Amino acid sequence: MDSIQLIGLAAGMLTTIAFLPQVVKTWKSRSAKDLSLGMFSLFCVGVALWLAYGILVWDIPVIAANMLTLMLASTLLFFKLRFKD
Repeated sequence: MDSIQLIGLAAGMLTTIAFLPQVVKTWKSRSAKDLSLGMFSLFCVGVALWLAYGILVWDIPVIAANMLTLMLASTLLFFKLRFKD
C-alpha cells in the first residue's frame, strides 16, 4: 500500500468516525427531531454512488470509507424514520 492510499484511508476513517457521536447521541436520546430527513436521504444516495464508483474503479480507500459511512448515515436515517418526535 502506498502513501497516497494511506492518506485516503486516513481521510476516510476520520470523516466516517465523525458520524459515530451523532449515532450514539441519537440512539441514547431516542430523538432524531433535529436531523434533516432530506439531508440524510440525499447524503445516503450520494454515499451509495461514491461506494459504487469505488467498486467500479476498485479504489480500496473509497470503498472502505463509503461502506462504513453509508452504514452510519443509514442508521441515522433509520432513526429519523423510527423515532417519532
